[in-house]
Amino acid sequence: MNSFENAKSFFHNCESCNGWDACKDFVAGEGKFSAQSEPLAELTTIREYVDMWAGMGGVTLKGGSYEINASAFNEETNVAIFFATYTGSHTGEGGPIPPTNKTTISEYVYILTMNDEGKVERVNKVWNSTWVMRELGWME
Repeated sequence: MNSFENAKSFFHNCESCNGWDACKDFVAGEGKFSAQSEPLAELTTIREYVDMWAGMGGVTLKGGSYEINASAFNEETNVAIFFATYTGSHTGEGGPIPPTNKTTISEYVYILTMNDEGKVERVNKVWNSTWVMRELGWME
């Protein structure tokens, strides 16, 4: 599989809340993770992010879905970009308050830097967490 195919496989497994076991073969070690978003700011590895999202998307927002709006791969920089929209409702346990049954429709971008072996070495998530938290009723 080439770098872009691996990036796509990682993205789909991560966003489908399949957990680390489904994602680890596409990642170099535990990888590096970053996001300028309060709920994700403490996470430093891809593994931490994947595990967090498997719980959040698989329990708290269970039944949510995503749609890729656009994707691209730059062969010169070995970077894959996915622009997607997530739709989910807070119907499960978890989150800062009991289930609100409110729905969010949130746009986000993943920027995946691939290594020379075609594995994800870094994920940067661009996401407006404040928007999501307001839509879900987690903050005013």
